[in-house]
Amino acid sequence: MTRSARRTRRTTRSLQVAGVSAAALLALSACSSSDDASSEASSTPKSSASSSPKLTGTVTVFAAASLKESFTSLGKEFEQAHPGTKVTFNFGGSDTLAASITGGAPADVFAAASPKTMAIVTDKKDAATTPATFVRNQLEIATLPGNPDKVSSLKDLTKSDLKVVLCDKTVPCGAAAQKALDASHLKLTPVSYEQDVKSALTKVELKEADAAVVYKTDVKAAGDKVEGVEFPESADAINDYPIALLKDAPNAEAAKAFIALVQSPEGQKVLTAAGFLKPTA
Repeated sequence: MTRSARRTRRTTRSLQVAGVSAAALLALSACSSSDDASSEASSTPKSSASSSPKLTGTVTVFAAASLKESFTSLGKEFEQAHPGTKVTFNFGGSDTLAASITGGAPADVFAAASPKTMAIVTDKKDAATTPATFVRNQLEIATLPGNPDKVSSLKDLTKSDLKVVLCDKTVPCGAAAQKALDASHLKLTPVSYEQDVKSALTKVELKEADAAVVYKTDVKAAGDKVEGVEFPESADAINDYPIALLKDAPNAEAAKAFIALVQSPEGQKVLTAAGFLKPTA
């Protein structure tokens, strides 16, 4: 091989090596750029569109009077969990609340003390969701502290010298009391019919009545102001409590979140601690 040919061969080999090295450098550079892009993508916060919207504003809840203590507690929990929200309540007889809702009163949530009173709202197509039972409640006799009249049964309430108060028959607690009386074939003429369970209990607390048929939860909430007397007939008159989002809810998203709290394990813990029974499976 001539000297000129050998020189040409060496030059060609050098160019080939240089080409390979350049290609390798380009590949490394591409990998580095790709890694940087991946790192940057992973460190970039996810789009706010994929996260839950922040809840704000007022949630208006119409709820049976017997839910006052437990729902007030849950309302405070909700506000702490969602800064910028406020939960306001309208507690009262379920039938009165239902009539207000169907009459156009602005509200987000309705929690009734019976399916019958919830039906007043659903029959008018004023509920946005199917009502769901979240707790149940059982009746109990509330007497003066120490039970001075020695009330031990539902029959004892029929004594002529005893001043007894009942909830109105249109109110869930009154309808349940009447159901228990009918099942026992007992007739009772109260000194007054009250529009909600808290009003009936207050009559005993103020010593304006000797006894009242209310819910176990109300007796428990009253503490030492009254004394509770259980009666077996109450097992046949247990009320289911349904809850629903209302059709024209001004703050539907926050209302849904409040209902979710009521139905959650945390919410159920508050409710059972107040004396409510868990819903049947």
